[in-house]
Amino acid sequence: MTPTATFETARAPRRLALFDLDHTLIPIDSDYEWGEFTIALGWCDATEFKRRNAEFFEQYRAGTLDIHDYVRFATQAIREQGTMNSIAAHARFMGEIVQKAIKSQALELVGRHREAGDELVIVTATNEFVTRPIADAFGVQELIAVQLERDEQGNLTGEISGTPSAREGKVTRMEQWLAARGLDWSQVETTFYTDSLNDLALLEKATHPVATNPDERLRALAKERGWRILDLF
Repeated sequence: MTPTATFETARAPRRLALFDLDHTLIPIDSDYEWGEFTIALGWCDATEFKRRNAEFFEQYRAGTLDIHDYVRFATQAIREQGTMNSIAAHARFMGEIVQKAIKSQALELVGRHREAGDELVIVTATNEFVTRPIADAFGVQELIAVQLERDEQGNLTGEISGTPSAREGKVTRMEQWLAARGLDWSQVETTFYTDSLNDLALLEKATHPVATNPDERLRALAKERGWRILDLF
């Protein structure tokens, strides 16, 4: 290999495949479905929880969600039930709900990027408790999710630790992830898959934005900007 070739290889950007999770890799909202699952377990008042859960979900779709309020609400059952009960319940949730929602075409998409040598990262606005086992089911180690604050005894407080990975926060958390590896945006080539206009900030940062199962607003914007549109489901 010539010195020039070696230099060019050294400068080649690292390729990252970034994936939103809910309605992108899986055709459900995992946080919403986890809430419904806790209702079925009798962990909360069904009528009140369903009302508030649906309200928060519509706020998310409209881009008006206060994620701090939502996380306090979404983690209440976990905090009341304790760690062991919650982990056991989530294992059931994975078997009864999530595994059935993981489609072959999503696994194949992730697999193609893995085979191409891309680094895989799931970047989601859902919290780490709900999403870590789902990322594992896709074989993706790198997960950027909403981090949950814990007290000195290791119990969840209902608050968020650090910057929530939602909306513009996804860009902030990705920049933190890159910096921890001695990288910045100029040193990576990124493909980002998402269904939602909520992720516009990260779509605009990505080298290759892909509107995946896009909602109406994102589909219209993707057509306007010439972004790739992927109807995975």
